Amino acid sequence: MTWLATGIYAAFLLLMVLRLMGRASGEAADYIVAGRTLTLPAFTASLVTTWYGGILGIGEYTWRFGVSNWLVFGVPYYLYAIIFAVFLARRARRSEALTIPDLLERRYGRPAALLGAGTLFVMTAPAAYVLMLGVMIGVITGLPLWVGVFVGTGLSVGYVFRGGLRAVVATDMVQFVLMFLAFLVLVPVCVVRWGGWSYLVTHLPESHLTWDGGLGAQAIVVWYFIAMATLVEPAFYQRCYAARTAGTARRGIGAAVVLWIIFDFLTTTAGLYARALLPDLADPVQAFPLLAQKALPPYLQAVFTVGLLATIMSTIDSYALIGAVTLGRDVIGRWRGLTEGGSLRVVRWALLGTAAVSVTLALLSGSVVALWKALGSVGTPVLLLPLIAAHSAWRMPGRAVVLSMVLSGGVSLAWLVLGRGGGGPWLGVEPIFPGLGVSVAILLPQMARKA
Repeated sequence: MTWLATGIYAAFLLLMVLRLMGRASGEAADYIVAGRTLTLPAFTASLVTTWYGGILGIGEYTWRFGVSNWLVFGVPYYLYAIIFAVFLARRARRSEALTIPDLLERRYGRPAALLGAGTLFVMTAPAAYVLMLGVMIGVITGLPLWVGVFVGTGLSVGYVFRGGLRAVVATDMVQFVLMFLAFLVLVPVCVVRWGGWSYLVTHLPESHLTWDGGLGAQAIVVWYFIAMATLVEPAFYQRCYAARTAGTARRGIGAAVVLWIIFDFLTTTAGLYARALLPDLADPVQAFPLLAQKALPPYLQAVFTVGLLATIMSTIDSYALIGAVTLGRDVIGRWRGLTEGGSLRVVRWALLGTAAVSVTLALLSGSVVALWKALGSVGTPVLLLPLIAAHSAWRMPGRAVVLSMVLSGGVSLAWLVLGRGGGGPWLGVEPIFPGLGVSVAILLPQMARKA
């Protein structure tokens, strides 16, 4: 039954590829931001699915640390998404830019744009999601992880090559329904079969029902800084650039937050059941797939499996596109001074480079959460203050911005490397904090002087 459902879903993706054959646009605005035509439903569904591809990482974290998942991967991201909607969404849409590096070049010059593009490429390469897809394919087929990673990546970027953002949004509309359907099937079945809150209380470790999951305050608080990456999130900017109007962008993010809250309730609950029912799980990344095998009859397992695949692939295709645009247009195209048409040709082939980087990072890291944390800790200090200032009346010299980007990213990366293998962050301080400190020390005096 699972094979049949998966085959139908794969056929749908193949149909999308065939429909787009020969329809590739030579216009950058059409390929990168769908001609700036996204309506509110399309904007919302696409943003919801794109930003929630880390579904197996949510299962992994909840299995390990319980309800603290909501305080780590829920609340801080709602907070910054709302801040983005209120303060940045309209400005982003009205800028008429195509990408974040466009905005950086306008305000700070080409070196800042190139540094920003390089940082964004590393941050957006969908390695964590490729890893999850490889795990899912392995669960379904029994294939080794590396085979699942290669196969899944190929399936996820095929239709993007021809159709760009239009193809991503078209598939997202279907994947949005599938991702909610998966957990609307799983959670009620668990409640009916094993009982509700009282069952969880008696079958979970005590730490799983505490606010910090037994990790301590810093382990939770650091995510409120890592979640600042939302304010430099290229998927948010791309969708805002693609929205029909500035109002569509703001309302769409607000609607997405409401839907994320609902979905987080479902996924956190499912993760708690996974821990209660599968206490000896060897690989927590597989918490959700293995819970479905234990809880659901075959036909519902098939529905759930396709829903998980859709959730993950809806993020891979979007970030693969962003990564390809960043590498092909914003790095190579900007470096070589290519026209928009010439850059767009490079973008399509840059999908291969994005896929290769994603596969490599996925196979080198066994933890989805570790990838999120590492990339967010290094990339956020580089981009946060320059992008906030770019939307304000502050005027900062390009040299100061470039210096901040280089040193803040370098310090965070060095801190991350020094802490590897030590059982915790170097000197007990998470890498994002010294990086942000360097950025603030360099740019805050400039912002005060130019305000």
